[in-house]
Amino acid sequence: MKQTLKEFILINLGILMVASGMYFFLMPNNLATGGANGLAIVINKFFPSISVGILMIIINIVLFILAFIVIGRGFGFKTIYSSFGVSFIILILEKLLPIKSSITGELFLELLFGIMISGAGMAIVFNQNASTGGTDIIAKILNKFFHIDLGKGVLMSDIIITIMAAFAFGPRLSMYAMLGVMINGFMIDSIIEGLNMCKQVTIISDKYSEIKRYIVEDLEKGSTVYDAKGGFSDESKKVIVVVMGRREFIRLKKFVNTIDKDAFITVSNIYEVFGNGFGSLTH
Repeated sequence: MKQTLKEFILINLGILMVASGMYFFLMPNNLATGGANGLAIVINKFFPSISVGILMIIINIVLFILAFIVIGRGFGFKTIYSSFGVSFIILILEKLLPIKSSITGELFLELLFGIMISGAGMAIVFNQNASTGGTDIIAKILNKFFHIDLGKGVLMSDIIITIMAAFAFGPRLSMYAMLGVMINGFMIDSIIEGLNMCKQVTIISDKYSEIKRYIVEDLEKGSTVYDAKGGFSDESKKVIVVVMGRREFIRLKKFVNTIDKDAFITVSNIYEVFGNGFGSLTH
């Protein structure tokens, strides 16, 4: 129940950030940076009487129907909720806080802020095993029939939308939008890596029993202990290997420092961990 509530809060935070980045920074500048939102901005240019929020809802409905027909029930409730959540928030913002022009008049500045805020929101949503729909669906269809990687499929779909934007808004805005698509990809990957980053710690110490007990009892983490032999001293040693979060590592480092200042420790950053106590391979 606690985990479900946490997921619900994080997904809602993510979709709020996605919608805010799009509505306040990208949409006023006609920056169609891919996805259902980008396509809606392009269509809105030719049918201005239909709001971007309504167009996003229509596009997502069509894409989800297509997905269920072509792919099957490969899209969970969280993805449907997230994609329509973004559309409804934008629709509400259009009614409550109508924006007719750019906030600052600085196109590149607003592109960066829009991509940073919406990209961070997408990363939070993706990290909860959901997505904001849109071109993700097209990418899955391309993957099924043409075996194109999902990442490449999303990029191809978004670039096609930015090319369409050239016909609607001219090459200048289209090129800015294409730049935004590329920055967005790096943003999402970097933030997800940061959110999931753990520390793999290797410890060689004569106090290994106390350290192992502290890891298991105080930090409540599992560990692996190896028998090893020093290459220089030829002495037998115990090697402890443990994977943990950054906060636990700070506590562990302080503890080891208090009982064995000569302990040998190596630390590596790892970005994906699966198994007991960590993520599931089924997600």
